[in-house]
Amino acid sequence: MARTTAAQRAFACSFVSALALLGSTELAQAQIAAPTVAEEVVVTGSRIARRDALSVGPLQTLTQEDIKNSAPQSVGQLLQELPATGVSLNSNGTQGTAFGISSVNLRYLGSAEGSGNRTLVLVDGHRWVNGTGGRGFRDFVDLNTIPLGLVDRVEVLKDGASSIYGADAIAGVVNIVLKKTVEGVEAKAQAGITSENDGRELIGDLTVGHKWGRLGAMLSFEAVDMRPILTKDRDITVRAYAPVTAAPNSPRGLFLLPGVSTSNLTRIPGAAGTSAADFRVAALPADDFNTLAQGQDATGPSKRFTTFGRVTYDITDSVTAHADVLYNKRKSDQLFSPILLDVRGSNNFSIAADHPFNPFGRALTGTTLRLQRVMNEVGDRDNVQDIDTVRFAGGLDGSFNALGRSWKWDAQASYGRADASFRSVNQLDYDKLALATGPNARCAANSCVPINIFGTITPAMADYVRYNARDENGTASFDVSANLSTSLFELPAGPLGLATGVEYRRETAYDHPDLVVNATPQFVTGLSRTTSAARDATSGAYSLKEAYLELNAPLLTDLPFAKKLELSGAVRYSDYDTFGSKATTKLGLAYRPVQDVLLRGTYSEGFRAPSILELFQGRRNTDFQATDPCNGGGRNLPGCAGVPSSYNQNQFGNGLIHGIIGGNSNLKPETARTLSAGAALTPSFIPGLTLTGDWFKIKIFDAIASQTAQQILTQCANTNGPSCAFIRRAATGEVQSLLQAVANFSRIEVEGIDLSARYGFHTEIGHFTTVIDASRLLHYTNFVPQTDGSTLVDERAGKSDQPRATFPRWKGVGSVRWDRNAFEAGWKARYIGGSADIAGNAVNGGRVAAIVYQDVQLGYNFDAYNTNVTFGVDNIFNKMPPASAANNPINFDMYTYDIRGTFMYVRVQAKF
Repeated sequence: MARTTAAQRAFACSFVSALALLGSTELAQAQIAAPTVAEEVVVTGSRIARRDALSVGPLQTLTQEDIKNSAPQSVGQLLQELPATGVSLNSNGTQGTAFGISSVNLRYLGSAEGSGNRTLVLVDGHRWVNGTGGRGFRDFVDLNTIPLGLVDRVEVLKDGASSIYGADAIAGVVNIVLKKTVEGVEAKAQAGITSENDGRELIGDLTVGHKWGRLGAMLSFEAVDMRPILTKDRDITVRAYAPVTAAPNSPRGLFLLPGVSTSNLTRIPGAAGTSAADFRVAALPADDFNTLAQGQDATGPSKRFTTFGRVTYDITDSVTAHADVLYNKRKSDQLFSPILLDVRGSNNFSIAADHPFNPFGRALTGTTLRLQRVMNEVGDRDNVQDIDTVRFAGGLDGSFNALGRSWKWDAQASYGRADASFRSVNQLDYDKLALATGPNARCAANSCVPINIFGTITPAMADYVRYNARDENGTASFDVSANLSTSLFELPAGPLGLATGVEYRRETAYDHPDLVVNATPQFVTGLSRTTSAARDATSGAYSLKEAYLELNAPLLTDLPFAKKLELSGAVRYSDYDTFGSKATTKLGLAYRPVQDVLLRGTYSEGFRAPSILELFQGRRNTDFQATDPCNGGGRNLPGCAGVPSSYNQNQFGNGLIHGIIGGNSNLKPETARTLSAGAALTPSFIPGLTLTGDWFKIKIFDAIASQTAQQILTQCANTNGPSCAFIRRAATGEVQSLLQAVANFSRIEVEGIDLSARYGFHTEIGHFTTVIDASRLLHYTNFVPQTDGSTLVDERAGKSDQPRATFPRWKGVGSVRWDRNAFEAGWKARYIGGSADIAGNAVNGGRVAAIVYQDVQLGYNFDAYNTNVTFGVDNIFNKMPPASAANNPINFDMYTYDIRGTFMYVRVQAKF
């Protein structure tokens, strides 16, 4: 019996080592110590150092081999291939202001733009400073600030862990473990380009390190240069599937002119626009509209440079000091189509009869006047980001013996900050535009340049009305923590493990908008000073104190049908100066009836503290795409009283509604409960095979979110209830503004299954490793209370129903690796299942098609020179993203799918 057990343990140790070299591993699959004394380790999900550990939560590890077997340009791109991840910020343009940032989003529960962060990111087990950039800071870590070349492994805990790590660990934890030291020189150079000869990527990193007795040092440099892909260069993005017809998106314009025509007019193609005969009533021919997507980036340009230094010193044989410093510089920009001008007489715009560019010979005034056109002559808009991130960390770790026990301890302090400059180029100054279209006398008195809004706009005219805005924003984090672990006493099945610790953290953030953008306009009403959204400044901070306790109790060992049974538990107390205190707990059970079978389950409580952005964000102007229920046949609804019968939202061919969004200082924390259960099989009769399956269910209460503009409008119209307080209408019935603020008002439930299979085997022609990972989303349900007391049940699994929100039921990754002597090759398939496109103007039969990306790779190791050369092709069959009307006008979910097409790369890695 003892001989069999020893053989099983020796095989398991060899199997774990092989997986660490050959691909992704589930650490819970076969963590069995060899007969010799193994080093005690701490894995993500626990603070207790131990050997022979049974992982109670589903933990997946991506190693240096996984990085080598693909071609990611960032940690974020590496993580986005995992089936358990949902929509995340990436290198695709985001139709917003966050390009250049990379995030991770486990279980679709947040960290994309506009969603709360419910995935905790750690580096070496400690928190990292949040990212910034664009119009305002972010409440999640920018993975592009972490040097990929220094990553030793990435541990992904797909389970709740607030009782171990604190807030945000609802969906799971991503712990990025950096190399502790490097001996000599490690270098990498990688270059890639698409088959369309765009989207070029250049990546290089260099790390040097050495240890002189007790002193060790490491210094790393990494540079990444990414070039853009334009929407006009891909068939799926060159033209919107559901463009707004009748000319508002056309450079020839759409004009409603009182006293000239009761219908919308557009300039006839080829006409100069100098006389009334040059215009006709807008109709639906293809030349009467133009998409705004053609002039923007599908993936934008970005450059970043990172340097990282680490020094360690062994003060004694049992105490080590360390200090880290990081600096990351990112410059990125995102190109948009030119401004779509949309102004009205009610905004105090008019065109005098004697205006030099009035082709109609009469004054154009009145509240129903509306002027729309794409301002091509002003130039493409460009959101330019320049961001500096720094982080300093230092600490001590060691061990000692006391009370007959061995103790391990560590203490660390860190400070990080990210500061951004954001420029919004080629916006319009409404005050200057009002002068340039208004009465001649007023124009002359203000030295303005009259503009030809109906015809060709000259460079001088464009220069006069153009405005380039500049904002400043940033975040900072200060963190001090200490941990202590030991074995308290021996139980019949082994020692009772204990870990405890304390932490203090302070988070701050600021956002300083451009002064001119925020200035009160002098000549217009109902609009901001410029087309760049005005917003109030934001400044906020919060601090917290925490303490935790974790226990691990081995209950049974080496008994019939009880090879090992362990019970673990943890509790954490958090005290915030914003909302008060919160306690969370976790229980876990790991049971191995026989050596080849592991059964596991957890129950955990979690919470997410409101972020600075959610609490203190200054109010800002924006535009919502929504349908007003009080339009047309809805005028008799309870909340539509007083709306004139003549009101027609679509008379101008534009569904945009001006709105305001902002923070809410009265928010309380989200709370969560998570259940998980799973099994891992490592059959000894099939060496090299590992099978795992895990079920999870997450319930989030008091979820922080904002109702959509459509929800607010619909609730007001149907009930005449509190939602109507957020809507302000003009006398004409038109919605002048709509307030959208975050609140604790919904419940979210997510349920799914993770499956994996790994099999490595030797043959006469080499070693093969096959891996299959898949996730099935059973439910993703929002429960939203309605003003009439009912609850709206919104099931999103298997649907694509709004921009950047696709929830396929199935996602998977499968790969085969082959190694023989110096040669290596690989094939990988990435599957994203189909979903229902439930947008009102859905295409392709209302279905977002499933897609399979296939990647291949071939490498050769020059062992004599410690050098590897790899050539690879991602998406070898040039698959384009499936179309989705919910993502009009870009036509696909850019957070989920890859727009590059076929991407070829070559990489050289060397060690000296």
